[in-house]
Parts: sequence; structure tokens; C-alpha cells
Amino acid sequence: MMKKYVYMFFGTISLCLGIIGIALPVLPTTPFLLLTAWLYFRSSPKLYQKLMNSKYFGTYIKSFREDKAIPLHAKIISISLLWITISYSAICILEELWLRILLFTIAIAVSIHILSFKTK
Repeated sequence: MMKKYVYMFFGTISLCLGIIGIALPVLPTTPFLLLTAWLYFRSSPKLYQKLMNSKYFGTYIKSFREDKAIPLHAKIISISLLWITISYSAICILEELWLRILLFTIAIAVSIHILSFKTK
């Protein structure tokens, strides 16, 4: 019985991180939404159905599960926000060269990762 509530708790945390990941490009949305679906499936059929029937998240999860694809607009928004925020941080905020290089390396890696998925 306790396991059910632990799964629900971590599912909700995962959902929150996924939602934050929509606006924060360094935080991946898809893995958190897939984890949320898995945790809700194991803990609460009601929460799982609510998630899967959600206008935004349900379609996103189903699409990724079935096609391993990301919609073009999601790729464009993700990569654009990623490069805008990292470029701003590296150019306007940071002074250390190694941190700038690290941020741009992360941006390149995340961009490659996003682009490696099929476009829907």
C-alpha cells in the first residue's frame, strides 16, 4: 500500500519536472513525462487515465511511445530556447572561459540528442 503512494508522489514530482522542462531547455521533458506515465500506471489508474487523456501530455506521450518522434514545433522551440538561454548565460553572465565552453558543449549535446529523434 505504501508503494502506491511512493509511486504517486514520485510521479507527481516527475510531472512537475516535465512541465518545468517545457520552459527550461536544459531539463528534458519527454523522459519525465514517460516516467510519470509509468509511475502513475503502477500506482493510480485514475491519475494514469487523466494524464493519458490530457490534451497536451497524453498526445505527447502517445506520440513518443508509438513513433519515437518529436513534433517539429517542439524541436524548434526546444532548440531555440536552449540556444537563447545558454548563449545569454555564457556571453552576458559568465566570465570563466571553461564554464562558457561547458555550456556550449551541453547545448551541442542536447541539440544532437533532440535532433536524433524522428520528426513528426
